[in-house]
Amino acid sequence: MLTRHGLILHVQRDDRLHVSISGNKWRKLKYVLRQALSERATGLLSFGGAWSNHLHALAAAGHALGLPTVGVVRGEPEYAANPTLTDARAWGMALEFVDRQGYRRRHDSGFLAELAARYPGFYLIPEGGSCALALPGVAELWRELPACDRLVLPVASGGTLAGLLSARPERTVITGYAVLKGQGWLADTVCGLHPPAAGDAGWQLRLDHHGGGYAKCRDADRRAIVELSHTLNLPLEPVYSGKAMLGLFRDIEAGHYTSGSHLVFLHTGGLQGARSYTSVKRSGQAK
Repeated sequence: MLTRHGLILHVQRDDRLHVSISGNKWRKLKYVLRQALSERATGLLSFGGAWSNHLHALAAAGHALGLPTVGVVRGEPEYAANPTLTDARAWGMALEFVDRQGYRRRHDSGFLAELAARYPGFYLIPEGGSCALALPGVAELWRELPACDRLVLPVASGGTLAGLLSARPERTVITGYAVLKGQGWLADTVCGLHPPAAGDAGWQLRLDHHGGGYAKCRDADRRAIVELSHTLNLPLEPVYSGKAMLGLFRDIEAGHYTSGSHLVFLHTGGLQGARSYTSVKRSGQAK
C-alpha cells in the first residue's frame, strides 16, 4: 500500500525505551520526577483508569526511586486484580477507587486540597502525566527522529502532542489520532498545555478513528490491528498505537497523505495494557 501511494513510513520505537516505564510515559515523567525529588516529596500521587499506562509507569518509577505512590483510579475495587493494577500494587502503589462522578473532581481545587491533606508531602501529578513539566521531556524526542514531512502519533490526554508541538521543526506537520472521543475539548487541552499551539497551523487531530471511545475496540478493528501487527512485524495494542496505526493506514488508503511524503509513526508504548484489554474483553466488561 505504501509503495502504491508513494509514501515512506518509519516507526519510532519508543515502546523499547524501558521495560516498565514505557514510551511517552518515560519522557513525560522525566522532569516531573526530577522536580518531585528536588522538592523532597514524600511520595507521588496521580490519577487514571483501571488500565492506565500512566499509573503503571508511575508505580514502577516510584518503586525504583524508593517513593511511595498512590493511584486514584476511576472504577470499581474489583479491577484491582487486573494485570495493570496487579503490577502497580506489586510495586507498592496504594489504590483509591472512585466512581465516574467522583473522578470528574480530579481537577477541582477542593478535591486536590483534600488529597494533599491526606497525603502530606506527596507530589500530585495530573492524569496521564500531562503537565507543563512533561513537555520538555517529550520535546527531546526531536533529537532522535529522522527529518520527515509528517509525524503521526496516538493522542489521549494531549501532553505528548503538546510537548512535540513545543519544539516542532518548521518542515514537519504533526498528525495526532485521538484514541478517545475528543471532539472540541482535546484541541483545547493541547492548547492549554502549550498556548502557542492555538496559532500553529502545523498540526491536526484526526477524530474519527477512536473506535467508539477510550479502550473500546470493535471486533473488526481488533482483527485489523492484529493483521497490521503481523504485516509490519510490529507489536501493537488496541488502545493507543494500534488504533492510531489502523487510522493511519485507513487514511492512506483514502488518499489523505500526499504522495512523496516521508511519514514517521511514533509508537508511544503501552503494550502492557493489551493484557488487561484481553482479560476485560473475555469478561464482557470493555470500557
